[in-house]
Amino acid sequence: MKLVIACLAATASALVAPAAFSTKAQVRQIATAPQMALVEEGSFVPDMERRNIMNLVLLFGGVLPAVGGLAIPYVLFFIPRGGGGGGGGLPALTKAGDAVTFDSWLGSHKVGDRELVQGLKGDATYLIVDEDKTIRDYGINAVCTHLGCVVPWNKAANKYMCPCHGSQYDQTGKVVRGPAPLSLALAHITDDKGVVTFSPWTETDFRTGLKPWWK
Repeated sequence: MKLVIACLAATASALVAPAAFSTKAQVRQIATAPQMALVEEGSFVPDMERRNIMNLVLLFGGVLPAVGGLAIPYVLFFIPRGGGGGGGGLPALTKAGDAVTFDSWLGSHKVGDRELVQGLKGDATYLIVDEDKTIRDYGINAVCTHLGCVVPWNKAANKYMCPCHGSQYDQTGKVVRGPAPLSLALAHITDDKGVVTFSPWTETDFRTGLKPWWK
């Protein structure tokens, strides 16, 4: 009988799976064994300070130049370019791109003429020859304030009349009929060594007594 019981006990113990790890110490020993082996074999394991230095080198050597190369042109796009002349103005240009001089313009235009040249921001702008045979000291931007059509001068009506939607402006560019909501923009004209030069009009609009909307 005792022999039978001993045999059954031996069989039961054989069927029980042995524990994978008996203690936490064994787990730690097994988990850290590969690391120890690497150190013993002479492998380089960087400490935290060296790791931070390497990260900074990668940041300043790769990421920042790449970001700067994209960001700088984007920012510069929104910075207005300086114009020529001592006052920072821009010369009036003909259709061919030549600078307009007072002598050449007055030599080829008569009193009352209103003709377009390229002004600030490249907008079509009227030069006006007054009765005293001088160029008026301000130019009138020809871009309609409704939807941006170029507004021609109608000599018979003594008005600027937009062909697109019927807006009308008087001889100073002040709106007198809609649907345009605002008067035509103005620009100062100065003489820069004989060249007709535009500069921004930033003070009160003499036609309305209001601050310029185009600032």
